[in-house]
Amino acid sequence: MRVELSEVTLDVEVSGEGPAVLLVHGFPDSHHLWRHQVPVLTAAGFTCVTPTLRGFGASDRPEGGPEAYHPAKNVGDLLELLDRLDIDQVHLVGHDWGSGIVQGLAQVVPHRTRSLSLLSVGHIASILAAGWEQKQRSWYMLLFQHEGLAEDWLAREDFANLREMLAEHPDAEAVMEPLRAPGALTAALNVYRSGLPAEVLFGAGPPPSPLPPLPETVPVLGLWSTGDRFLTERSMAGTGEHIAGPWRYERIEDAGHWLQLDQPEKVGELLLSFLKENS
Repeated sequence: MRVELSEVTLDVEVSGEGPAVLLVHGFPDSHHLWRHQVPVLTAAGFTCVTPTLRGFGASDRPEGGPEAYHPAKNVGDLLELLDRLDIDQVHLVGHDWGSGIVQGLAQVVPHRTRSLSLLSVGHIASILAAGWEQKQRSWYMLLFQHEGLAEDWLAREDFANLREMLAEHPDAEAVMEPLRAPGALTAALNVYRSGLPAEVLFGAGPPPSPLPPLPETVPVLGLWSTGDRFLTERSMAGTGEHIAGPWRYERIEDAGHWLQLDQPEKVGELLLSFLKENS
């Protein structure tokens, strides 16, 4: 369904009855990413809310440059969405950029957050401290900062370079199709340009201000997959050092970056057990 918010209209799916779970995708996906986990969670008595973020899929692509896609804008959208749906307490689940966004949401409304599940991407302080190997794996984030250059490189020869980057994505062709629309690729890349400047990631500028630990009232689950070529295990496992409350880490074998598609049953099982523990 389409949900009109104050700044954008989002494409959202809502299903099930019971405690609410908000599942947030990252680049370059949509709410369709969670199609295997939603039936498992709704069958167990949870309400699943799966939005497509601004700039992606069938959701609006606002004008205004990178600042219109800052993660804080997404946090505001999701908070407004929860209010529109009359959801007070919620379990937060995020993958890739969605992980960073739900961490921000938990920081803003810890009193409304039942639990926090982070897939692939951990706390930013842990990523920054993960060493040279992580910086090597993050090379594309430097490229993505350059508007025009990045779009041209990714889209040339029928998106050959983006297709290579998404080689392990089970839905690669499907997620690339919406990016062909005018302005869609730039909108999708703007979250990188506004949310994580390259000078912060690669240490080219002054160090960022220390980030607060995740709230002690919020239990956190971290899932990392052994085949993830974009994130090191250290970047997720070290997240425990930046959490004030309960921390649980799980390592998923035989899965790439899109672990919820590569190992849907395992991811569904781990999410369900964690949500039940904290409901």
